[in-house]
Amino acid sequence: MTRMHEAAALGQSIWLDFIRRSFLDSGELNELVEQGLRGVTSNPSIFQKAITASTDYDAAIERLVDEGSSVNDIYETLAIQDIRRACDILQPVYQGSDGGDGYVSLEVNPKLAYDTEGTVMEARRLSSMVDRANVMIKVPATPQGIPAIETLIGEGINVNVTLIFSLQQYEDSAMAYIHGLEKLGGAHVDLSRVASVASFFVSRVDGKVDPRLGEIGNSELQGKIAIANARNAYHRFSEIFSGPRWEKLAAQGARVQRPLWGSTSTKNPDFPDTLYVDALIGPHTVNTVPPETLEAFLDHGSTTRTVDADIEETRRQLAQLAELGIDLDEVTAQLMRDGVEAFADSFDELMAGIGEKVAGIAGVDDRERADFFTVPSGAG
Repeated sequence: MTRMHEAAALGQSIWLDFIRRSFLDSGELNELVEQGLRGVTSNPSIFQKAITASTDYDAAIERLVDEGSSVNDIYETLAIQDIRRACDILQPVYQGSDGGDGYVSLEVNPKLAYDTEGTVMEARRLSSMVDRANVMIKVPATPQGIPAIETLIGEGINVNVTLIFSLQQYEDSAMAYIHGLEKLGGAHVDLSRVASVASFFVSRVDGKVDPRLGEIGNSELQGKIAIANARNAYHRFSEIFSGPRWEKLAAQGARVQRPLWGSTSTKNPDFPDTLYVDALIGPHTVNTVPPETLEAFLDHGSTTRTVDADIEETRRQLAQLAELGIDLDEVTAQLMRDGVEAFADSFDELMAGIGEKVAGIAGVDDRERADFFTVPSGAG
């Protein structure tokens, strides 16, 4: 039994925040599934590094160039091939958990983060193209993304709500899920066939708050606010997914929208490398971790229920932060904007990197290279 199995016994599923073709080809993902891994997430930054910073995809790109595919078509083909393979590898987990786990996430074009209709259309298209029951489409929790989430859930499409930093974003995401389920339930559909997670980003909060705490000479709260913020969201999760309204949906087979802890690698070398995993373990949660954090957790992580430990201390820490003049809502709003921009930049770098590979294969010069770029549908 590994620590992933031990976490699962406490109600937490460990997912991997990584995908790459050589990782699939080598059987490494299969091995991790045997060790207790229960899902996979991806994002534009992960695909940018996988496709443009390796030779894993060069032969496939060459074949697609010969077929006349555009840069965007090449990206989608490669990404969907990887997502499908990962879904197939995790299919036994999906079946064995009766649809509770075994999901693989693919993100909508980040250029659509502030476009509700474009997000809905893109999510529908990607879900259809992957064509796997255990795919989740990632939609950011922007003001424009929230209604898209409600629409997609109402159509029975699995959604991973991403880039959540604040309690308000979390509440909006959870209610969008509930509203979507109520629409779906009104059509007399078995609600157990749709699933969602709310990806609440953790360590980036400390990355913004800790330097400001240092400037005012407060070390007591450093390394603690990100965890307090996440635990506060978990407490709200417990409230939202209870009571008569939720019980009516649960009677129709609805699953809770589990909080998923994202950005859980430790950025500060002064902190334990499993800090943001160890401190957030508990029922109905997911933690998606990059390979190095998973390796550390398997080696020396802790598997004790911690996510709902001492809610009063959590509230005290958040109140003290406010008393010090640091506005957490302002911090999290900026982090959301930065997150959208970072993923959009990674997507641009991904397109540019594929374009360079395409141009090299086609043997064109710099003046012709721009002809290989196409603006993704709805990107604007």
